[in-house]
Amino acid sequence: LADLFAANAQSVVYIEVVSQDNSFGGNFFAEGLGSGFVYDMQGHIITNFHVVDGAQSIDVTFYDGTLARAEVVGTDRDSDLAVIRVNVELSVLVPVRLADSATLRVGEEVVAIGNPFGQNWTMTQGIVSALGRTNPSETGFSIAEMIQTDAAINPGNSGGPLLNLRGEVVGVNTMIFSETRSNSGIGFAVPSNTVARVVPVLIQNGRVEYTWLGISGRGLTLDILELMGLEATVRGVLIARVSPESPASRAQLRGNNREGTIDGRRYQLGGDVITAINGEGVRDMSQLIGYLAENTQPGDAALLTIIRDGQSFDVRVILEAAARTGGARGRGVGQAALRQPPLRPTRRTLPSRSSLCR
Repeated sequence: LADLFAANAQSVVYIEVVSQDNSFGGNFFAEGLGSGFVYDMQGHIITNFHVVDGAQSIDVTFYDGTLARAEVVGTDRDSDLAVIRVNVELSVLVPVRLADSATLRVGEEVVAIGNPFGQNWTMTQGIVSALGRTNPSETGFSIAEMIQTDAAINPGNSGGPLLNLRGEVVGVNTMIFSETRSNSGIGFAVPSNTVARVVPVLIQNGRVEYTWLGISGRGLTLDILELMGLEATVRGVLIARVSPESPASRAQLRGNNREGTIDGRRYQLGGDVITAINGEGVRDMSQLIGYLAENTQPGDAALLTIIRDGQSFDVRVILEAAARTGGARGRGVGQAALRQPPLRPTRRTLPSRSSLCR
């Protein structure tokens, strides 16, 4: 572990951000901090979108003390990733190595390096607790295929690397489950394969386009399966609502249109059940969101296998680009409400120059 830190600390940076804050009706400046890591020898640094969102200035400190002012190259709030760039001596730049996050297994040991609560270059250790999580980002969009870890992640860790024991980056530390904004043992990281797909596009175009299906829905429970007359072995997504003028609407997919009751509990029923996309089985909303984000582009035709009125058949849907304003046209599809503690982004907010803390 000591050798791992020594080999990778030079790749990790400390990011200080000054942004305008008008939340109280005044013109204030708020200061925040986060983490990041060197991507290439051109000075590109990877961090989280929410770390640099609204930034008026971005200062980067390297492990050897080098200071640099950074500019934003591109941001993607859907994956909560951003690329910034600095102009420094080449000797300061030590790019990381990205791992193939698809090969990760639950139980593998990982370490996080970052700047929690402003404590520069802190390393914590844990394991991969789960894979394939889907969580809403700070902006309300769903981030697919996230890595869950019990390595301590706190405000200020945002944008820092999650590394395997070979020193390869497997994820970008992004958020925690917490009621108090402090580590509660459950942290989340954007997987390195998402980084490998998104970052080159951000460097080239400054933004990334995702597909939009235009539904909200939920996974199936035994009660829902019983009320719909389906076998208990059926897995899929029950469409709750189809957004108007959406790809799903044009493909004539159907949302809930009736209610059912079991033991006094009411369920919205009657929508189509999506059981597969392009031949790949779908067990829940997380998997559907992940598939759309990782495997489709605007303009692609997707073949959905659905169950309607007890009959299974295929429906062809032409996917569109998601709008950039959030709301109903969020990333990939909609998402049912999650019964869980609040998700907290792990950027650290500091007292501002006007003494206003946000």
